[in-house]
Amino acid sequence: MSFDSILFYLLAIVLVVAAFRVITATSPVTGVLHLILTFFTASMMWMLIQAEFLALALVIVYVGAVMVLFLFVVMMLDMRLEGLKSGLKVYLPLGLTIGGIMVLEMAFVVLRSWGDAPALPQPADNFDNTLALGTAMYTDFAYAVQVGGLILLVGMIAAIALTMRKRSDYKRTHPSQQVRVTAADRIRIVQMPSVVDTPAAPESEGAEK
Repeated sequence: MSFDSILFYLLAIVLVVAAFRVITATSPVTGVLHLILTFFTASMMWMLIQAEFLALALVIVYVGAVMVLFLFVVMMLDMRLEGLKSGLKVYLPLGLTIGGIMVLEMAFVVLRSWGDAPALPQPADNFDNTLALGTAMYTDFAYAVQVGGLILLVGMIAAIALTMRKRSDYKRTHPSQQVRVTAADRIRIVQMPSVVDTPAAPESEGAEK
């Protein structure tokens, strides 16, 4: 077994464990950190098959920007774990069923193509994989790229809608109303009659006797 094969299996084990921890972590921050590890490991696997552009794009765009943004958003939202776990038992059977079907489909495809997979061709010295990728994306798969962009747009709108949801555990401020406030709205002078406490008259000595 070559060094590349050993490194591939090692990265694959790390990838599977990190992906499993993403869906089983009790803390959202821990799940996002394991997702960053998953993307970084996937980029190293792409580097093994000489897809340098995809590997660097995954590290720079997803790990360096998107996942860090997700981490800050999760930390700022202060998500309640009790609310996230409330419907876990209800949707757990359906989730396990869908996950099992996906695993069976991937296992079927991998087992069918394992023996028939040809060896990777050695690229020429002047081969530019970035140019080949761009040509394939915007000529042969232009429609698929547009569909992917539309899906990302829908996901972005859904994320904005989730962050803008109404919550009752914090106070909202309205800048437009704060700007239109006048001095009479901020200060109110109340006139009240003054009250003077009169000392009690001392009792005479004869009365005490």
